[in-house]
Amino acid sequence: MKNRILKLIKEQSIWIILIFSLIFFGIMTANFFSFRNFQNILLQTSINGIMAIGMTYVILNGNIDLSIGMIYALCAAVVIGFQSLGIVPSVLIALAVGLIIGAINGIFVAKAEINAFIVTLAAMIGVKGLLFVYTGERAIIGTNLNFTYLASIRIGFMPLPAIIFIVLLIIGEYILRNTSHGRNAYAIGGNQDAAEKAGIDVKKHIIINFMLSGGMAAIAGIIAASRMNTATTTLGRMDHLWVIIAVVLGGTNLNGGYGSLIRTLGGILVIGILNNGLNLMNVHTFYNMLIMGIILILVIYIGKKFEVTKS
Repeated sequence: MKNRILKLIKEQSIWIILIFSLIFFGIMTANFFSFRNFQNILLQTSINGIMAIGMTYVILNGNIDLSIGMIYALCAAVVIGFQSLGIVPSVLIALAVGLIIGAINGIFVAKAEINAFIVTLAAMIGVKGLLFVYTGERAIIGTNLNFTYLASIRIGFMPLPAIIFIVLLIIGEYILRNTSHGRNAYAIGGNQDAAEKAGIDVKKHIIINFMLSGGMAAIAGIIAASRMNTATTTLGRMDHLWVIIAVVLGGTNLNGGYGSLIRTLGGILVIGILNNGLNLMNVHTFYNMLIMGIILILVIYIGKKFEVTKS
């Protein structure tokens, strides 16, 4: 009986936290449940949510990608910097940049067999340097006002970035559950040696998932650039951490082999609601980060507690 309760808490912990967060901020703040505030939450969470899709795939393989924040920032700068070519060419160039950096990360991890933490940490530093060189350490301001419509369009009550996020999440979850690539992602994270012996092309799948991570970071950067019509060197500094926290809060195992994009959605929503609610309560950012850290540790502890009891 105890094991069943612990298992239920582990599997549903993100939704329990989400419900309590909604109740708490609904009571503590006057405007939390307003229509406009929920639109703001959807818009704010969509960018990190898109990056969390790629991060979930990478972590399911038992890897991690620390470079997504800087890829996100660089692609935002690239899409604005190439606006003179037109919106579509600039978007395609930015997307290509994200995919190429992701492929390079994947090749070093899969082919050179270097630890993903080291590879993506080096990539984070290198891409940040590239961003400084490209921007000249100055903010780049967009000149094509039509580009800003991407982030401002609403279909019904839903901002377009939130719709893009939901569509990408549904596609990503379908791939995980119904395709060989998705099943292989779990197999590789569960036991890479066994996956190789079973005939799975482990290196190919790892490279694809890092490309997916880079591509999602690029899409997020494009949307952010459209929303702000500017790109700065300070963009993306903490985003990789929020994304990793969201994925782990959603229950994806950092060692790989277990996770779900649906629960990653829960993690993204919890972080968005906590950030929004604490801001409405005028809580300082430093305390905000402290609360996030405590919640993350508690969720991981609950998961570990279940694993120990189960054994």
